[in-house]
Amino acid sequence: MGFDAAATESPALPRPHARRLRDVHRSAGWPAGDAIEIDLLAAGLLERVAGAPGCAETLRVTDRGLAVLARALKTERARFDAHESLVRRIAREMRGDGRIAWRTLALRARVDDAWIVARPDVYSVRHTTVEAYLAPAVHEIKVKRSDLLGDLRRPAKRAAYLQMAGCCSYVIAEGIAEADEIPPECGVIVARRVAHGEGWGALEVLRPAPRRAITLPFAAWMALARAVPDFVELGDEEAQISLGDEGPMRGSEACA
Repeated sequence: MGFDAAATESPALPRPHARRLRDVHRSAGWPAGDAIEIDLLAAGLLERVAGAPGCAETLRVTDRGLAVLARALKTERARFDAHESLVRRIAREMRGDGRIAWRTLALRARVDDAWIVARPDVYSVRHTTVEAYLAPAVHEIKVKRSDLLGDLRRPAKRAAYLQMAGCCSYVIAEGIAEADEIPPECGVIVARRVAHGEGWGALEVLRPAPRRAITLPFAAWMALARAVPDFVELGDEEAQISLGDEGPMRGSEACA
């Protein structure tokens, strides 16, 4: 599939084209001779380099191609930073609710006769010595609509989450989706953006997650035993909340 060369003024290259451009930059630039390569050559993002006598022609990323890669990298870093800061925020909320939280904990669950390794952004349990009171919860964080839609197309992933937790909620950046787009078995929490600045403000529960009793399987206990909980101490700049910038999660209680 071709693409509009004018789109290369933006970091949003089609994914196959962006991947090929990065691959050429990282490699010796051997040509593939396919349609993607033709698109990139026509757009001026790649150029052909004649080899020495007896050597094959290679490809090289042009200055314009490097600029496109740099813009794409900047966008990806910004998205990663926004996602990670919201993950940390949710983990901090869980600790504030008297829970033990883990970030990107790998847990195995059996779904439709297959084992799936799921890595919820935040997994938490109550700080208790009574197994029946653990109330394990999953929070999946999404700050970009395309990532959310891709995740919603993976029902097996949600099924795995619900095997390891009594409730599961999506925490979404404001404006990327409506609550009714999220499957009803999951709660919806929206993260408001801080006005005139970076970071996240109030967390508002749009739809509480359905709760159900669950007994953690042995495999989950072993994963928790091997993992390190999120006990990062807050620095002064993170602990002090600016009035009107960052409030508590409204209706907060795990997957509320």
